[in-house]
Amino acid sequence: MSKWIIRGEGSLQNDKLHTYIEKLTNERHPLLMEMEQYAEENGVPIMELVGIEALLQLLRIQQAKSILEVGTAIGYSALRMALTLPESKIVTLERDEERIKLAGQYIQRSGREEQIIQLTGDALELEQEVKHHGPYDAIFIDAAKGQYQRFFEMYAPFLKDDGVIVTDNVLFKGLVCEDEIENKRIRSLVKKINLFNEWLMSHEDYDTVILPVGDGIAISKKR
Repeated sequence: MSKWIIRGEGSLQNDKLHTYIEKLTNERHPLLMEMEQYAEENGVPIMELVGIEALLQLLRIQQAKSILEVGTAIGYSALRMALTLPESKIVTLERDEERIKLAGQYIQRSGREEQIIQLTGDALELEQEVKHHGPYDAIFIDAAKGQYQRFFEMYAPFLKDDGVIVTDNVLFKGLVCEDEIENKRIRSLVKKINLFNEWLMSHEDYDTVILPVGDGIAISKKR
């Protein structure tokens, strides 16, 4: 789980707080900890520990039975949700063939093959398959950040009336509030995330709050 280092006293304090909370968090299933180590060693983006604990608590409170995840990666968050809510059904989307294969292996080892449905392909091209398995109590968006608005608009219609949409990485290591970013690609991506955040916070059909946990999560509830 790689981290961008943002200079400044406030950022250092936040990092200390995250480390403190992580130390208080219970150890995960050995398979999950193996996945965490693999992700860190291989630069695979998985949800930060504090952020996913917040997501899981929200899903516990909601008692979500059907969850759509946009962005499987190696299956870490899907398995965290499956183990936390054993009665739920999780539909997860991924286009990277290597990660799909690895996620499938982890899911098989966990014994959760019947609970987690893997859909292969570009998330912007799986609308009909996703609709077939819906509607959903919760939608979790954690894929290509530059496409967040398109993901939201495409899959929000499959959300139940009392459902929630959670979007990860909306603070992007604190870079969303940086005035100067040298890297052109990162600067462009930050601009897209900021535009998405502004669009989401002013959405007429959703009430949204952004929490500065993990890499920043936005929680959107239908009005």
